[in-house]
Amino acid sequence: MQDRRFLCGSAPIVHSQDFLLRAPVGLLPVLIFLVVLVWMDSYKLVTVRAVLLTILAGVMTAIVAWWVNGWLMARVPGDLYFYTRYVSPPVEECLKALVVIGLFRAHRIGFLVDAAIFGFAVGAGFALAENLYNLYRAYDANMAVWVVRGFGTALMHGGVCSIFAVISQSMTERNMKVNPARYLPGLAAAVLLHSFFNHFLLPPVMMAFFFVLVLPPIMVVVFRRSANHLHHWLQLDFDADAKLLRQIGSGEFSSSNIGRFLGDLRDKFPGPVVVDLLCYLRLYTELAMRAKGVLMMRENGLDMPVGERTRDKFIELDYLRRSIGRTGLLAIRPFLHMERKDLWQLKVLAAGVKRAGRDEKPDIEAYSGRQRVD
Repeated sequence: MQDRRFLCGSAPIVHSQDFLLRAPVGLLPVLIFLVVLVWMDSYKLVTVRAVLLTILAGVMTAIVAWWVNGWLMARVPGDLYFYTRYVSPPVEECLKALVVIGLFRAHRIGFLVDAAIFGFAVGAGFALAENLYNLYRAYDANMAVWVVRGFGTALMHGGVCSIFAVISQSMTERNMKVNPARYLPGLAAAVLLHSFFNHFLLPPVMMAFFFVLVLPPIMVVVFRRSANHLHHWLQLDFDADAKLLRQIGSGEFSSSNIGRFLGDLRDKFPGPVVVDLLCYLRLYTELAMRAKGVLMMRENGLDMPVGERTRDKFIELDYLRRSIGRTGLLAIRPFLHMERKDLWQLKVLAAGVKRAGRDEKPDIEAYSGRQRVD
């Protein structure tokens, strides 16, 4: 819950001695929890750089929320308690949700684990900005207030945004073009939990420790479920990719569904383009298998560097994409794995190419036949 000083900005600056004493209590709990979440990610799906940028996005969201709340408070009837219980929760959760939705659209989120981490990082950034502001302004607040804000309010911001991201990932993971209505269940859950917290049905300190006790088990369940799902998906898709590559390299290919489909395309595309389509399909599948191999190695504690051959395959795939054109890519798209997590796995591999200092990071969205996925 935000107090009037945060929403309206009308209190003196806190003394530096008080700041140094209270800052760790108000700021560290949410950061420590976020570090633990990143450490629990055995597949290393989220980089430290990505987490820091997401925290920064959360900070910017808090700044926007400060202005929006200030504007609305002057116009919405009711007292401060009404506003913090029924108006600020939807305002703040909608703003945080926009950052998470942007990550979905950019294919930065593929599974529940990275959804939970990114969602919590957005909320952590929001909470850091809010608590820093209050640390400077709330000169008269005692230590109990910072216990509540550090262990309660900050974890609440991170937790409810993480819940929004996890629910939204579950609702949208099989869709490339997502109906915005699919984000509403997660948003409703985040708003309701935020509003529940701001009602303080329990004493503030008890409410803070309630979040401390409840949030970790929820995250453990999410991580275990996601790890099992990711392990199962890697095995099934790896076998499917291997089967497709065997078909392409064998005499059975012409009698397979995709072989017959490419045969039909000879009437619609020049012969060289049909050959390029087959090469594109093979390279795309090889890179998908390579990405799954990297994730499997990470599952076992090994981080395999991306080699020159992988870099060269991305270069060749990019050349074939330009040669085939958008129409050709759309023609073979039914045979390419194009769920959001499939593009996400190629982003994991492409990030390895960039970390290795090899040219520019490949444009993964373009490989699906569209520059940007709606």
